[in-house]
Amino acid sequence: MKSAYDLALERLDRDGIDRPREEGLEAAVRDEIAEVRGRTEAGVAKLEILLRDRLRTLHDPVERAEAQREYAIERQRLERQRDQKIEKLRGDS
Repeated sequence: MKSAYDLALERLDRDGIDRPREEGLEAAVRDEIAEVRGRTEAGVAKLEILLRDRLRTLHDPVERAEAQREYAIERQRLERQRDQKIEKLRGDS
C-alpha cells in the first residue's frame, strides 16, 4: 500500500505541479524526515499484519467491518502524526 504522502506526490505529478523540494533542507533534517517516514511505514505494516490476523478469526461481517474501520482510523492517525512531525522538522530548519 502507498502512503498518503506518496499518493499526494502522484497527484501532484499527474496535475503537473512541482513536487515539494527537500534539497534546501540540511542533511540532518532530511535524515530525521526519512526516519519519521520509516517509523510510520513500520507502524502501518504492523497494523496490517494485526488486521490480517484478526480477520482470520472473525467470521461475523459486522465484526470484520468494525476491525477494518478501526484499522483505517489508526492508520490515518499514524499518517497525520507523521505529516505533523515532518512539517515541524521543515519549519524548524
